[in-house]
Amino acid sequence: MEKIQKLVEEHVGYLIVLTVLVISVAGLVEIVPLMFQKSTTEPVAGVKPYNALQLAGRDIYIREGCHVCHSQMIRPFRAETERYGHYSVAGESVYDHPFLWGSKRTGPDLARVGGRYSDEWHRVHLTNPRDVVPESNMPAFPWLAKNLVDAEVLPKKMAALRKVGVPYTDKDIAEATAQAQGKSELDAVIAYLQGLGLALKNVR
Repeated sequence: MEKIQKLVEEHVGYLIVLTVLVISVAGLVEIVPLMFQKSTTEPVAGVKPYNALQLAGRDIYIREGCHVCHSQMIRPFRAETERYGHYSVAGESVYDHPFLWGSKRTGPDLARVGGRYSDEWHRVHLTNPRDVVPESNMPAFPWLAKNLVDAEVLPKKMAALRKVGVPYTDKDIAEATAQAQGKSELDAVIAYLQGLGLALKNVR
């Protein structure tokens, strides 16, 4: 045994191969079973795919880096569930590509923000956060009100998402452009935020 240990410690190649082997086996043991658990692969009751405007809003949310400061993952600790609501479960994110759980919180978690504030509150907050939260260090996003959503690209996005399992119908895809036509990027982000976490929001 000592000879094997010495061989591995003195030869980097052996060490790399064994490290990769151990990580691969551990990964298979941890990850593969999750692929066959319904709780991680099937949506929870009430979870629906994003509509066209929400999908556009999510893309803008990612583009502007909102997910860098706001997580969307409530951990199963009392301090978190008391503040934000029911802890996050995998079945809520089955239609998210990519998912935006995260762990960095400069601002509050947004997993259950849907319906918590009015559209007008979000409009003011995104345009100038300090108008509603004086101590906020969040940057303002005034250009969102001026920019229009690129509605023409949405059918292609939805068709691509359908290929990875999001159950969009032909009707959803056909009506996508009309639903977002003429809407501002601010409207889209608000629609996205207002839809977050509604399925489990009232569960305690």
